[in-house]
Amino acid sequence: MGRDYNFWTYIVTNRNHFVLYIGVTNRLSRRIWEHREGSGSGFAADYRCTKLIYYEWYRDVRDAIARESQLKKRSRAKKVALIDRLNPSWRDLGADVLQDR
Repeated sequence: MGRDYNFWTYIVTNRNHFVLYIGVTNRLSRRIWEHREGSGSGFAADYRCTKLIYYEWYRDVRDAIARESQLKKRSRAKKVALIDRLNPSWRDLGADVLQDR
């Protein structure tokens, strides 16, 4: 029996939703905690991107990385439309993720 793997493509933003940071991780709860602590990505730390507003789960890391690349190439308007469709209030989903930590 094969082992299940978990990978996430995610979007975090700052308090005023000015910056969207897109990343990939194999442990979403750890990665969100790192963003909140200011460790990990220098860009996300510089812009205080601590609010998880979107994520997708993948079993294969190649799929997660491909999705990250696809999202990064999209215009801001298309990224916002994706977030608005699935999280219209831009609620911080990090609390739910960290609770499962």
